[in-house]
Amino acid sequence: MKVKSLSGSPRENVGSKGAKALRQEGRVPGVIYGNGENIHFHVKETDFNKLINTPEVYFINIEIDGKEYKSIIKDMQFHPVTDRCVHIDLLAVADDKQVQIALPLILEGSSPGVLNGGKLRKNYRKIKVKALPAALPENITVDISTLKIGDFVRLGDIDIKGLTIIGDLRDVCVSVKTSRVAVVKEEEEVTEGEEGAEGEEGEKKEGEDSKE
Repeated sequence: MKVKSLSGSPRENVGSKGAKALRQEGRVPGVIYGNGENIHFHVKETDFNKLINTPEVYFINIEIDGKEYKSIIKDMQFHPVTDRCVHIDLLAVADDKQVQIALPLILEGSSPGVLNGGKLRKNYRKIKVKALPAALPENITVDISTLKIGDFVRLGDIDIKGLTIIGDLRDVCVSVKTSRVAVVKEEEEVTEGEEGAEGEEGEKKEGEDSKE
């Protein structure tokens, strides 16, 4: 997984009043969990937005008061009207401890089923996984180049070394369904086949008549 750096400052006043004042200054308050103590901090809103306004997922190396913490985003809270991020929770990451994170699902290749008129359904935008930090990829890639109409890929079909998929492994993450276009195309092919058979039969009868 990619690593992004972020500069933060320790929070002096922890509470709703202090958090409101920080937001008015264009800062986002937050907390780092998981390292034995809770570290309250705040970061520049524009800097943090660069990390969240993207489908990609990163490790965040955040420097606070001269000390650097490797972390991932655990949770974010947004304003119900402005949609601005108003609070962030980070989880400290240790190289020897597994972490849980949701990685983007990326589809690779061209499905024969889709080319024949089928409809591609992607049921997951992100997939939850568990792994050591060093084993975490940037995303989960699924090859759809062999999927025909009616085919699908379950969570249990995803096999990446060092990665454990979290969830019901029977769940379908991507599939190719029959669409109206595919049905019409199939009916047209059947009709053409029947007409061809009738033509051949007619030619055969004409040949027989000529022999007489």
